[in-house]
Amino acid sequence: MKIEAGDFVVFHYVGRFENGEVFDTSYEDIARENDIYVEEREYGPLGVNIGVGEIIQGLDEALIGMEIGERKTVTVPPEKAYGMPNPELVIDVPISEFTQLGMEPVEGMYVMTDSGIAKIAKIEGETVSLDFNHPLAGKTLIFEVEIVDIQKGGEEESGGEGDA
Repeated sequence: MKIEAGDFVVFHYVGRFENGEVFDTSYEDIARENDIYVEEREYGPLGVNIGVGEIIQGLDEALIGMEIGERKTVTVPPEKAYGMPNPELVIDVPISEFTQLGMEPVEGMYVMTDSGIAKIAKIEGETVSLDFNHPLAGKTLIFEVEIVDIQKGGEEESGGEGDA
């Protein structure tokens, strides 16, 4: 049974950068081995609906045609992952926005703002540059996937197309 758009698919994965560094995984042991383990996270296979944008486009497309038990390594370019960094998503704010809150901004630190999460990209004098781009923007991602289960789309539904 091959995966098609509309199916619900359960799969394990390991996400790596081109240099081999693991940035995410559904396996707890691999997360621990690579120092990316998150205590609050529940590790295990990921379940997604295929073809509806629940996961990045390149991975979504790569799962189509796979079968239960099949393993595959998929290389996803930035255009089919988190896109290229957008310079318009880097905003300069006065350092006083932090100091008034009793915060000391540090380059590389992530902060929650009214507009979402941003990375402090640069601090120059009295100005802090906040980068609202996704942390994986501009990166080619390599995923090792293993299909655990497939539930065909529409199997439980009764009636055909056109029913109101």
